[in-house]
Parts: sequence; structure tokens; C-alpha cells
Amino acid sequence: MTKIGVFPASGALGTSIINHLLKQVPASELILIARHPEKLAHLSRAGATTRHADYDEPTTLENAFDGVDTVMLISYASVEVKHRFEVHKTAITAACNSSVAHIFYSSLAFGGDLSDTSAASIMRTHLLTEQHLSTLLAQGPITYTAIREGLYSESFPVYTAWFDIHNPAGEITIPHSGDGPGIAWAKIDDLGEATAKMIVSYVQDSGRHPWLNKVVLLSGPRVLSLRETVDILGRVTGKDVNIKEISADRYAELSFKEKYWYRGVNLLKEYTSCWEAFRQGEAAVVSPLLGEILGRQPEDFETTVRGLLA
Repeated sequence: MTKIGVFPASGALGTSIINHLLKQVPASELILIARHPEKLAHLSRAGATTRHADYDEPTTLENAFDGVDTVMLISYASVEVKHRFEVHKTAITAACNSSVAHIFYSSLAFGGDLSDTSAASIMRTHLLTEQHLSTLLAQGPITYTAIREGLYSESFPVYTAWFDIHNPAGEITIPHSGDGPGIAWAKIDDLGEATAKMIVSYVQDSGRHPWLNKVVLLSGPRVLSLRETVDILGRVTGKDVNIKEISADRYAELSFKEKYWYRGVNLLKEYTSCWEAFRQGEAAVVSPLLGEILGRQPEDFETTVRGLLA
């Protein structure tokens, strides 16, 4: 019986992937690895194996993947680059040492049409991890699929100065005019469902897996400029909302910068490179793959946002 591992088995994407895996395979085929496995007790009772491991505690990863044949490796949650890549490498090494055959990796939908470069600092770790997986392929028996998951529709606050649909402001202050290339927003649960189906496709017939040793893009069905995105936020909340463009330096001084601190360093200035990536069209690529895997049209941005208010 093939064992599928998910690490970390938490967060919005991880939870969605697990929920959709459970619709396709028995819980007994899942090994769910998380910082707080006690939060997965309901899945353990259903038959899944749960284990403790933490990206920030390397020794916990040493045997975390024992018995796992295929693992879904969800990226470390941080805007920092060096440490993030190092913990990815540690987890991948542990998976290889435990004889995992295939790694699915959750990358991100910057970089345009599968480019290996990006203006967005947050994408650097993903590119390094993709390259690392490709290098390992040439060295040993492990295979991989890197999935550039579309920018979450639910993550719009990150790119709209933490706009709150429950307490909407009339102005969004960001280092971008709102015009030009935009974002092919994708709903988290659509991404989770498609990712789960890709995993099961591999498990059922690894030799004919169409995404073997590839980087693939899952995107939403339509590109919206940031101005169109903000117009939708205004329409949904019944509020007139405008964009005020400021410099990257000014943005880095705003009060929500604590969200971007890492070990005493403010990374908000580096994070403003996301808006430069938007200007270059890096998130404005629509791939049909998400809809093809789902067998339906992915949910549009406005529908998802309205659902958040329901």
C-alpha cells in the first residue's frame, strides 16, 4: 500500500490538500506530519498516521518521512530567503534518506510562464528549491513535481495594504498605480483539490504521470489588474476604494511592517519587489491546467471574496 505524506499538514493549502486526498484514498494511506500533530487527532482517529516535525527543528525531520513513498512538501511560511531555502533542503534530504520516491513541492506563481527568474524576492526561495530538486534528479532515483500554486484569492490583503473587507478603508496605499499587468487569482481550495488529484494521479500510475520532473503552473481563470481587484473589493463591500501609489521606501515605513520582520530584520522593503514583479507581468499568466484537472472552471476572484463575507 502506497503511503502519501503531507508536510506540514497544516495551514490553508495543506488542510485543503488533505481534505481532498481523503475523498480519493483511505485515511490509512496518509502520513500527516505537523508541528502540532495533536491538532490532527480527528484524522488519526479516522486512520491516518500523524507525526511531529518542525522545519525549525532539523532533528525532528530525520525520521519524519520514514515509510512515505510520495510526499507533498509545502513551503516554509516566511518572506526570508536564506533560512527558508536551508530548511527546504534539510526536509528534502530527510525525504531522500527515508527513500521517498517522489516529492511534490508547493512553489508560487511568480516568474511568468515558468521562467527561472523573478523580480519578486519571495520567489527566490522557490526558484532555488526548484533548482535543487532538479539537481537531485540527476544524482539519484528521486523524482519531483514543482507546482507553482496561483496567488491565493484569499491573500489579496497582502497586496492591498491589508485591506479588511469587514472594516473597509476608502484608500489603499501601495507601491503600485494599480494599472498594467495583474494577477490570475486562484482560490485556495481549488488549488488544494487540483494538487490532491495530481498526487493521486502519480500514486496510481507513476510511470505515466504527465507532470513527472516538471515545474507546472496552476492559475486562476482570469487576470485582474490591481485596480480591477480593488474595484471588486469596493463593489463587494459597498465602499468606494481608491489606490494611492507611494514609493517602496515609504511603504516599508508603514505601521504593518511588523508582519515582515524576521529575526530582528525588517524585510518589508524587499517584499515590495512583488509589485515590481506585477509590473513585469509575472503573475499575469493564465494556465488552463487548473481547470483541466478540476474538470470545471475555477472559481473567480469576486465569488471567492463574496464567500469570505458570507
